Amino acid sequence: MTTYSELPKKELLDLKAALDKEYAEHKAKGLSLNMARGKPAAAQLDLSMPMLDLVNAESACVSENGTDLRNYGILDGIPECKRLMASMLDDDPENVIVFGNSSLTIMYDSIMRFMVFGTQGYTPWSKLDTVKFLCPVPGYDRHFAITERFGIEMVNVPLLEDGPDMDVVEELVKDAAVKGIWCVPKYANPSGITYSDEVVRRLASMECAAEDFKIMWDNAYCVHHLNADTAEQDQLLDIGKACVEAGNPNRYYKFASTSKVTFPGAGVAAMAASPANIDEVRSHITIQMIGHDKLNQLRHALFLRDGEGIAEHMQKHAALIAPKFELVVKMLEEGLGDTGCASWTNPRGGYFISFDGLEGTAKRIVGLAKEAGVTMTGAGATYPYKRDPKDSNIRIAPTLPPLAELEQAMEVFICCVKLASVEKLLEV
Repeated sequence: MTTYSELPKKELLDLKAALDKEYAEHKAKGLSLNMARGKPAAAQLDLSMPMLDLVNAESACVSENGTDLRNYGILDGIPECKRLMASMLDDDPENVIVFGNSSLTIMYDSIMRFMVFGTQGYTPWSKLDTVKFLCPVPGYDRHFAITERFGIEMVNVPLLEDGPDMDVVEELVKDAAVKGIWCVPKYANPSGITYSDEVVRRLASMECAAEDFKIMWDNAYCVHHLNADTAEQDQLLDIGKACVEAGNPNRYYKFASTSKVTFPGAGVAAMAASPANIDEVRSHITIQMIGHDKLNQLRHALFLRDGEGIAEHMQKHAALIAPKFELVVKMLEEGLGDTGCASWTNPRGGYFISFDGLEGTAKRIVGLAKEAGVTMTGAGATYPYKRDPKDSNIRIAPTLPPLAELEQAMEVFICCVKLASVEKLLEV
């Protein structure tokens, strides 16, 4: 089939007229559909409701170490929950601190500590003239928001199919002002790619001018497979072991949470790091707090049990959301596959599909969709400062809408992509 860019102007004008008519029909439906963020659907949240009944009496509120969990104490997490989160973080329980419900909060506080106190005796970043952070793109908007809030200069690094472009990274870290890199290493947000073993090892072993360089390893989707068959699931080399083997044991901080496993806003979040880094963090948080919600930690430990229990629970999630990803990819292939004006990822896990339209069309696509009643993640959100240099990337979040609504939303989205593409080609 002839792609849109190969069509003569007369045919493009005819196509635009047809698309204008289709778009007007979508607008007339008065839709109100939301695909803006990667939220679990109600059916996914229902999977964890039994957890709320597991701690409901005085006798059930005692940890395995004998602590009454209704009272103060246990700064870094109850032992059974430290073991649970260690299974998600690929680490030993003694290297884990269990915090509250949000890994984002842990990451924000970590950057705050680097800025105010420094780490392992190095100069606090706030006392330096310039601090830079590497940002694989497209990436996670909230990572970018944290670094921007602290005045840290963000540097784009292309995200390839096997992780950040390491040739670029290794060149950039020769600058002592470059203090770290954000990573969503497994089923990345939004592309869904997983870092290769080679990329992980190069991150762990590369020569950095900044001796306090930090890898912020946000493994948010480490258990979020879309297939129950382990042979079809991505595997990720542990950054902690790689850093130790490379002689850089204090380079990494790992983060994970149960936000999309149990209840967003009422889950459990944790950090794993080297013993030296964990001791340093503990010395700070002992001033900051007395302890987090231990009853919630107990609920999660009783409900999810261990790594095997998490895997069993996540298979139930996959059964609910895999058909949504399949629907989106199928509709994109059928609606846009022959147009030559779009490309997209087909991930094996995570919560997003990364979509690229023609250069200069993303904002127009999102704007058209919104006018027709479909709210998408804002164009530019997947880049630092919300500036996508090509104005082409859009994050698709299929999980929240029911299948019927998702199908409606994708019909509108595909129409908007076609219309914006034809408009752009007619400008040329």
